[in-house]
Amino acid sequence: MAGITIRRSGELVRGIFKILLNHPDGLPAKDVLRQLEGVVPPTPFEQTTYPNRPSVRRYEKIVRFSTISAVKAGWLVKNKGLWYVTDEGRAAFTRFTNPENFAREANRLYRKWRADQSIGEDDENIKAAETAITIEEAEEAAWSEIETYLHGMSPYDFQELVAGLLHGMGYFVDWVSPPGRDGGLDIIAYIDPLGVKGPRIKVQVKRRIDKTTVEGIRGFIALLGESDVGLFVSAGGFTRDAGEEARRQEKRRLTLLDLKKLFDLWVEHYDRIPEEKRRLLPLRPVHYLAPDE
Repeated sequence: MAGITIRRSGELVRGIFKILLNHPDGLPAKDVLRQLEGVVPPTPFEQTTYPNRPSVRRYEKIVRFSTISAVKAGWLVKNKGLWYVTDEGRAAFTRFTNPENFAREANRLYRKWRADQSIGEDDENIKAAETAITIEEAEEAAWSEIETYLHGMSPYDFQELVAGLLHGMGYFVDWVSPPGRDGGLDIIAYIDPLGVKGPRIKVQVKRRIDKTTVEGIRGFIALLGESDVGLFVSAGGFTRDAGEEARRQEKRRLTLLDLKKLFDLWVEHYDRIPEEKRRLLPLRPVHYLAPDE
């Protein structure tokens, strides 16, 4: 991208890593970009806007462009607007303290990735990178809207949404907790219509925005019989300790679903979800010309 040196690119990405290393679970892109301005202030050039887009500042675009190599190098992950540093990225941040060397190593790994993908380097690929940034921003905006919508949904509707997803995935929902009741279990489902085959699936659904803690996981585990399968859905996600507690289970089968995983499953099984449940989270696909990934 014109107007950015390799050293400047390294400074920007190292600034991002400095922020994210204090947030191992990641941060929304908008928060990263806002904090970065205090860590690596924009230059006078980066403060300017584009002639054909006077409302768009160069700084944010340049920052996003600078992260492409780090993403392809496997150092930085972007998922629905959430950015976080991988173990490889953490090691690179420690090893390459010079911004220029840091950026050169990311570029080297990026070129290796391109060679493995049999992708050349020309103006078309620069345009593809710019398109990728546009798509990235669109995906972030779309996810922010969806996340806000789901967080604003009533607890009972959110519970019905989960039941609709299970139906779309081929499970048979036997019972859904009525509004107002909170006995720990919200949904019971089976893999066959009569519930005589396989395990019973017990589901707890939390629409709260705060993360479910290890105490919440332990309370749910206490409700599971030896032959039961547990599914815990939490709109706010789970604390690190809660995730570790679920993974440590040997006698109880337990799956955790945060909002992102729930949404991915909703999209995957959307066509098989009953129409009345689909109305709880109606979606319309938007198609882009996808650049090389």
